Parts: sequence; C-alpha cells; structure tokens
Amino acid sequence: MTLNCIIIDDEPLAAELLSSYVNRTPFLHLVGAYTSAVSAIKDIRNSQIDLIFLDIQMPELSGIEFASILPKDTKIIFTTAFSQYAIEGYKVNALDYLLKPISYDVFFKSANKALSWHTEQSKQNIFTRDRFVFIKSDYKLVKVCFDDILFIEGEKDYVKIYLENNPKPVMSLLNLKKLEECLPQPEFIRTHRSYIVHMPKVNLIDRFKIVFGDYLIPISDSYKEEVQRYLDYHTLA
Repeated sequence: MTLNCIIIDDEPLAAELLSSYVNRTPFLHLVGAYTSAVSAIKDIRNSQIDLIFLDIQMPELSGIEFASILPKDTKIIFTTAFSQYAIEGYKVNALDYLLKPISYDVFFKSANKALSWHTEQSKQNIFTRDRFVFIKSDYKLVKVCFDDILFIEGEKDYVKIYLENNPKPVMSLLNLKKLEECLPQPEFIRTHRSYIVHMPKVNLIDRFKIVFGDYLIPISDSYKEEVQRYLDYHTLA
C-alpha cells in the first residue's frame, strides 16, 4: 500500500527536510508541499490525500483549525516546535504529534503508524463490502456470513458467535473489540461489554432484554442510549 501525503509548513527548511524524509520512505508518495493550509485546500479537495504532515502555528489558518475541517479518513501527523498544543492535537484525532527537530527514525515510526491505520481500515472496508469474515476456530478457518449472525458473546479471551440455523456457536480465541470493528454499523450494536447484537435479527425485547430463544441479552446502562436510538428509528409510535 502507498499513502498519498502532503506537507504543510510555513518554514521552508522544515518542509524541505520532511520532503526528503517522505522521498526516503517507500510507502509514501509526496503529492505536494505547501506554505499554508489555505493554499493546500484546493488540492486536498481534488486529490485522494491519505496523510498530512501538518505544522500548527501558521498564518491565516492554524493547523488545529485546519484539522477540524478535514475528512475523517485523512490522517494527520502534527509537526511543530511547540509541545503545548499536544492535547488540542489529539482532540482533532491526530495520529501523532512530532516535536521539531524531527529525526528520520521518529518520522518513520510515525509514518508506519499511519500505514498500519490505513491497512486496517482497508481490511475493514473489505469485510463490510463482502459481508463475511473467516474466523479461526479449532485449528480451522470457518466462514461466517454477517447476515447469519444473531449475536456475539465475549467470554474472557474467547468469543462465541451465535448463528441462525446453527445449534452450536462458533468459538474463537479473539478479542471482542477487534471483531466489533469489522462489523457493519449500525446494524451490529454493542449492548453490553460482553455482547454484540445483530439488531435486524431481533424479534423481541422484553423489559429491555433482547430475547433470542432461551437467551436473554442484557442492555447495560453504558450502551443503553445507542440501543434506544436504534429502536426509536425503527419503532412506530
């Protein structure tokens, strides 16, 4: 995978150094370098930009202000001489925060973090598009179609995937959070720290417990609001 990136920095020497780092990194492709965020807006709108190396203190529009209007899939690595903006940087979902002067070693580790994020995102997009995933279970790979899932239960280091027309759940040594991230939203909803429910399969909710045959799936206070929002959209008053 190659990431299209740009550099936005009003210091020519800093921009030149970052450009040389990008050119040394095999999985990065430099689309352009800009002296201000405003000058970069047009190209960002017209190109697929995966990653921005972004200074913070700049004329016209600061890096923090600019980051708040970027598309969600465009990841940001802040490059700045000022440590006091770190908290604000992470509030706008920055992937990393690098303090100048930046060594190539630090730069490469940060860029690799962006590569890992985009690689994982691509996998999740494939799962959502194809609507199935292979799960390791008892030394086998078992194909699980999203449309067949009723609910998923997390139990210590394992998950149990309960399927329609299948008396036994598929068990796997897998993290529940990791599995949740690959499931399409909002049809799959976390109702409890130990349960994810395929909401279109729900036929009965009794006293705010989801009923699947003999199974009663709890809805905890932490997830109640999201479940209620889904129900409100699908309830005829």
